[in-house]
Amino acid sequence: MQFINYLGQDAYTNIAMDSWLLYNLKPTEPVFALWQNKRAVIVGRNQNTFAEINQDYIDHHDVQVVRRVSGGGAVYHDEGNICFTFFVPVASSASVNFHQFVKPMYDALHAVGINAEITGRNDLEVDGKKVSGNAQRYAGGFLMHHGTLLWDTDVEAMIRALNVSDEKFVSKAAKSVRARVGNIKDFAPNLDLDTFIEQLKYYLTDEGKDGELILTKEQRSGIKDWRDHQFSTWDWNYGESPQFEFSNHAKFTGGGIDVQVNVAHGKITEINFLGDFLGVRDWRDIKSQFIGVEFSPEAVFEVLDKNKDGQYFGSIDNHELAQMFKADPLNQ
Repeated sequence: MQFINYLGQDAYTNIAMDSWLLYNLKPTEPVFALWQNKRAVIVGRNQNTFAEINQDYIDHHDVQVVRRVSGGGAVYHDEGNICFTFFVPVASSASVNFHQFVKPMYDALHAVGINAEITGRNDLEVDGKKVSGNAQRYAGGFLMHHGTLLWDTDVEAMIRALNVSDEKFVSKAAKSVRARVGNIKDFAPNLDLDTFIEQLKYYLTDEGKDGELILTKEQRSGIKDWRDHQFSTWDWNYGESPQFEFSNHAKFTGGGIDVQVNVAHGKITEINFLGDFLGVRDWRDIKSQFIGVEFSPEAVFEVLDKNKDGQYFGSIDNHELAQMFKADPLNQ
């Protein structure tokens, strides 16, 4: 197979590239790519982003959040993780099965001395520990099969970024994940990351005979356009989330507040504030201003700040009140 070089470690670009190539490359023979992202959470097409991530950790650790076009669950990427993608001409989606397209990476791992096994529908394990997860998307006669290889990923960062926001659960969750997943590095003591990637590439390109498929300037421009106009946008990465309900409670010196919110397409469709707070004016006078705004502390704060003179929530600080709209996946 020929290989394609991706365009760096920006997750918005790389997930856009996966999708653009699926719909536009149209190869006559299978091609593949090995690539890496900097710290990122990649959310499945049908998932609720707000429920899958710890937004506070994301914000403070420069973790990108990107929705992909394939199904499956949210995954954490960092520079200790290798991503792979196969683009394969397939006559019909009815003929697609995971095992068939997990096998090339299974064979490649064995070729470099990693005794992997295919388990379940779409996983690769080594010595009983999961080292790879996979997902697929079919479109217009072509299959994109992509997945991850855990080389030396940061398990604690994975736990914190994905969905554990309560500190007391972090250690327990990390131990549980470490018991179930493995880093390939531990099973290949004589390999470093760069050598491992080069050996995989050497095997998959028929010992280097197939070479690189070099993208044109126009193709690269198309990928960057998809990145800028879809895959890096809030509307795609958060707004595509299914409809959900959210509630939160907090106690301030100015009184207790319960917030109740309905969210659709990432935006507030209904909102209610309950509690013993001493508002100077009735918050319902500005209720309509919350409807249609993004479900995020930043967007809610904008509404609160421009109405601060009304003291709708008494002495409660608007910054602190807005933080109540930070989704906690443990409460979803």
